[in-house]
Amino acid sequence: MVARIEAALPALATARILAGRFTEMVRYGMEAALAPWLEEAEDSMPDALARGLRKDCDAVAAALTGPWSNGQTEGQINRLKMLKRQMYGRAGVATLKAGITAMP
Repeated sequence: MVARIEAALPALATARILAGRFTEMVRYGMEAALAPWLEEAEDSMPDALARGLRKDCDAVAAALTGPWSNGQTEGQINRLKMLKRQMYGRAGVATLKAGITAMP
């Protein structure tokens, strides 16, 4: 099914390949692959993403090579949003605070 869709829409196939390469680049911190990827992406479907990344290319390169991650922060934010959704309309601020401090 994927092969038939990609045969009918070659631009979509190219976008899928570029998305996979971008994921690999981020996952493995391949800063050297950023400039060639941006060149290719600007002429295909993810052109808006490429233009946005190019605007702050130094920060993107630093993010690819830096040892830091905001994964813990994002996890905490996700947990707080889940608590808020669970208690929305059924609990006051005091109950929400108690739920936040009770979580590990």
